[in-house]
Amino acid sequence: MEHLERCAWFLRGTLVRAAVRRYLPWALVASMLAGSLVKELSPLPESFLSNKRNVLNVYFVKVAWAWTFCLLLPFIALTNYHLTGRAGLVLRRLSTLLVGTAIWYVCTSLFSNIEHYTGSCYQSPALEGVREEHRSKQQCHREGGFWHGFDISGHSFLLTFCALMIVEEMAVLHEVKTDRSHCLHTAITALVVALGFLTFVWVWMFLCTAIYFHDLSQKVFGTLFGLLGWYGTYGFWYLKSFSPGLPPQSSSLILKQDSYKK
Repeated sequence: MEHLERCAWFLRGTLVRAAVRRYLPWALVASMLAGSLVKELSPLPESFLSNKRNVLNVYFVKVAWAWTFCLLLPFIALTNYHLTGRAGLVLRRLSTLLVGTAIWYVCTSLFSNIEHYTGSCYQSPALEGVREEHRSKQQCHREGGFWHGFDISGHSFLLTFCALMIVEEMAVLHEVKTDRSHCLHTAITALVVALGFLTFVWVWMFLCTAIYFHDLSQKVFGTLFGLLGWYGTYGFWYLKSFSPGLPPQSSSLILKQDSYKK
């Protein structure tokens, strides 16, 4: 438990800072551009991280929204109820996860459709010999072909959105004070460590995506969609009274409660 407490203390001192929420979007854009530059000018040799079947990619990144959803659900519920004591407000704040799910679904479906309508089936990865008879990616792959279209980076989108959403929700820790002997303290501490670990994995794998995969334009669009999903919610809509609202913080707590009741 002592090691867990130390990890949580470290994470509170890093990810919870306002400066992190302010500069992380810019850091992600910079790392995406820098990684893409490395990929184009001086490609790194193949490694564990360049293999799409590596453990982090298969068991974490491929289901990034599921991990983010499942850990934020109890975190938002416990911290927000501890601060407000109002089940209705907690349910309203939990609706951020439904909004996030809608953003994930709409964007990934859009990316898939764009790849479909801009793509063609080829006989080889060198894009030789168009196979006109195969009109979909699934059919193309099933028949041993290679589909090539404008493949917006779903990893860049999802890892950007998930990392920024976690950091926004963890801002509530500025206000959370619990008795160390209480089971609530243990639960929140464990969730802080898990969410912190997840955030570092998302940022690290975002950089790996920039270095090893996709064209620059595909990563730019993916990152842009992730930033728009984050800013459109936490930077705009959640500031309004008819929204799930932002995590309760400092002097704004009473104002947020009052706005939720309207």
